[in-house]
Amino acid sequence: MNMSSFTTLITLLLVAAGYISPWFQEQIRTMGFFALSGAVTNWLAIHMLFEKVPGLYGSGVIPLHFEDFKKGIRQMIMDQFFTVENVSRIMNDEAGVLTAKVDFSAAADAVNYDRIFDGLTETILTSSLGSMLGMFGGASVIEGFRAPFKEKTRQIIVEETGNPEFHKTLTGSLDTEKTAKDIIKKVESIVFTRLEELTPQMVKEIIQEMIRKHLGWLVVWGGVFGGIIGLFMSLIPS
Repeated sequence: MNMSSFTTLITLLLVAAGYISPWFQEQIRTMGFFALSGAVTNWLAIHMLFEKVPGLYGSGVIPLHFEDFKKGIRQMIMDQFFTVENVSRIMNDEAGVLTAKVDFSAAADAVNYDRIFDGLTETILTSSLGSMLGMFGGASVIEGFRAPFKEKTRQIIVEETGNPEFHKTLTGSLDTEKTAKDIIKKVESIVFTRLEELTPQMVKEIIQEMIRKHLGWLVVWGGVFGGIIGLFMSLIPS
């Protein structure tokens, strides 16, 4: 039994007690009727938020205006959270941390050092040094340096990419504002698409689920204050 039903049951019992109690019948009965009136009125007001009641203008507010709710949700998400300033600030704060954690050794292993060495060899052989090296074996002489060249080049890449100055330069080269705008466009597209999938029934259920527990207390307090008002009214001389 939820709070609304429990409160209504208590008020009905109070009304019944007002008819059978040997003492203070009028006061108890008046408290019961006022409490019942407050509880039922608040329950009906809550019910009218989510359901259309025939003959009651303004009922079914949420299903009838679900397009406005969707626009409000979209505007709240985009205007309050995903602004260029907010996203850029987060990216600036996190960019340095992220780049510092990147291990470039894997990237260094993926480099094609043979191609680099072949290009260097071709450059040397076609230069003025090529004819002189030809007297000592030409390309075969240079070939002997392939293995140490590859190892040394990889070592230099790993050392340089691990330098704090490199990470600082890498972070500074990021266009956070442009990236932020791109992120916002993608997020806005996702939010818009998801909201377009919502139906009036889904919007009603989402809002109802969020506030059902808290709205139940309106019925409880409606009954309580209604009973208090009823008690005062019963004490006023007629």
